[in-house]
Amino acid sequence: MQASCKPWTLLAWLLCALLLPLSGALAAAGDWVENEHSRIRLISAQNAVGDSETLSLGVQIELDPGWKTYWRSPGDAGYPLSLDWGGSENLKEARLDWPVPHRFELFDLQTFGYEDEVVFPLSVVPEDLGEPVRLNATADYLVCEEVCVPFAEELELSLPGGEAGPAREAFLIELFRSRVPKGPDESPLHIEQATFAAQEGGGRLVVEAAAERAMTAPDLLVEGAEGYRFGKPEVTLENEGRAARLILPVTASPSSEQEELSGRELTLTLTDQDHGLEQRVALSAATDPMAAAATADTLLLYAGIALLGGLILNVMPCVLPVLSIKLLSLVRHGGGERRRIRLSFLASTAGILSFFLLLALGAIALKAAGASVGWGIQFQQPLFLAAIALVLVLFAANLFDLFEIRLPGRLTSVAAGAGQGREGFLGAYLTGAFAAILATPCSAPFVGTAVGFALTRGPLEILAIFLALGVGLALPYLLVAAWPALAAALPKPGRWMIVLRRILALALLASALWVLSVLAVQLSSLAAWLVGIQFGLLLLVLWLRHRSRLPYAPAVGMASIIALGALGIALPGMPFGQGSGAPAAESQDTAAGEIAWRELVPEEIAGQVDAGHVVFVDVTAEWCITCQVNKSLVLDRERVVDLLGQDQVVAMRGDWTKPDDEISDYLARHGRYGIPFNIVYGPAAPEGIVLPEVLSETAVLEALRKAGGDTLAELQ
Repeated sequence: MQASCKPWTLLAWLLCALLLPLSGALAAAGDWVENEHSRIRLISAQNAVGDSETLSLGVQIELDPGWKTYWRSPGDAGYPLSLDWGGSENLKEARLDWPVPHRFELFDLQTFGYEDEVVFPLSVVPEDLGEPVRLNATADYLVCEEVCVPFAEELELSLPGGEAGPAREAFLIELFRSRVPKGPDESPLHIEQATFAAQEGGGRLVVEAAAERAMTAPDLLVEGAEGYRFGKPEVTLENEGRAARLILPVTASPSSEQEELSGRELTLTLTDQDHGLEQRVALSAATDPMAAAATADTLLLYAGIALLGGLILNVMPCVLPVLSIKLLSLVRHGGGERRRIRLSFLASTAGILSFFLLLALGAIALKAAGASVGWGIQFQQPLFLAAIALVLVLFAANLFDLFEIRLPGRLTSVAAGAGQGREGFLGAYLTGAFAAILATPCSAPFVGTAVGFALTRGPLEILAIFLALGVGLALPYLLVAAWPALAAALPKPGRWMIVLRRILALALLASALWVLSVLAVQLSSLAAWLVGIQFGLLLLVLWLRHRSRLPYAPAVGMASIIALGALGIALPGMPFGQGSGAPAAESQDTAAGEIAWRELVPEEIAGQVDAGHVVFVDVTAEWCITCQVNKSLVLDRERVVDLLGQDQVVAMRGDWTKPDDEISDYLARHGRYGIPFNIVYGPAAPEGIVLPEVLSETAVLEALRKAGGDTLAELQ
């Protein structure tokens, strides 16, 4: 650890160190106690007790390269040094001080401590002044690299009575004592204001600081706020480094009851290099207009990201049914009246926005109830899957002309006048809503970023981001509504549309089969087959009605009973859920040319990296179409399979097809609430390299090589 002192200060310490031997100074230190990754001893700044009321001593720890030990508040992991002075003689009091620590980041964990070497200054008060002091201490401390090892070592040091002189270790003790954070009256650092802006699930701590000389790398450590976690500050330096604004993200622990932070008095430790200020500060509620402006700017930025992500969803491979419906809408309006076209596409836009509004309200309610939330998690519910498959079958039947949606009385006239006889406003509205529903199993570039931001914020942000996603998805509809000539220029409807309708109906039935395959994973193959048979009977009833083999009322009654029966199979508690679904991860007994996927266990990642392995994590689900495309086009390609099959590479797969709290928590720790999610860890990237939602072979190979460092450098 390097000192950030002025040159003349360093020169003084150097002269002191050189002159001490000449002045007859003696070593005053206990024996080193060595263990596997460190060594520790007691040292003294004087070689005898003398007539001092307080003796200056220290606990010196030297650590192996890469290992660290902890500050008094270690952060998200670890524990600090503790000393038991039992067995000591002529000892009244011993106070341990804590030099300025460093911040360490690993796997989204924030910890505070020391590496290489540290001396914890001790202020020792003898019981009887001038009499010999014999110190016995049990030092309980923890050292960590990628793994942690606790130690409990016995330390000894004796100081004789009589006249005291400086010991050789004096300069080392005083060097680290100078690094102990000072109070507000002594430190060159100053905290001028500390405010807390509360938000859903936490908030932001904003600290305004000043210094007598330019700051280079200020940091802030917070103590006394149980139930809250403080992230790494975002630092803005002003006035040539003499002023700093530090903004810390604050997360409330969902498993504990927290008191409101505003108005509470906390201990703040402001550091810069090896200087520090320790101050008790009462937090005030944020009224800073700059903070409000920053929040508004951030929300606008992520709303723009959400808008772009929603637009990209239109071209993702999972929206084949959506593209089919859009294509049919455009063709249906070919050569039509502009006003009718505009109103119809506005109705489709309203359907899209309604669904995203409903999705946002549902996310807000689930967060308030403490449940897991995420993009596309409705596809983890069997009843939803059965319902969406039913809707797909009904849409397909409608395209096959097996039935038509009838509205009562005056609504039929309005729809016929505004639509094209058959679907009208309701059909256009349902088309938009259905397009939005089928887009949610997908993840496109920017979607995960926007959703992750929203779900870590409050209700206002969730509403804004989800509506921005909806507007992005609806942009093609809005484009046609603004310029109806785009649709009017298409050929007028004719007999060729019958063939097109049949093709699109088959595409919807194929989508329904895919949904049933997901249902087979959620419940069982038996349940999926039974639901599929019910849908077959439903199509038969609709065909018989279409052929005038069944009267209208009995046909409606039979179709309703069959549809309810199909949904009933997916209800919780039904016996059809007993069966074999897809395993959470593939067996390691794989054939040649296949990846030996292990089940994702987040706690094992650090150990694998510590052993020199590269860890590739794939969080996927059967209902995630983007995940399946990533597998087919990237992860199952020969070059990727070969690299993931290397002995030094560990491939972990998390299956989120069914609800899984461990996977949900793992995603949340990385700020993600949707899938696919892929990340690569390795000796050169212990915190992980996050890959984009839509994978490319180049991105995967580059991340693997970068994370592996020398481990995979030889692979071309």
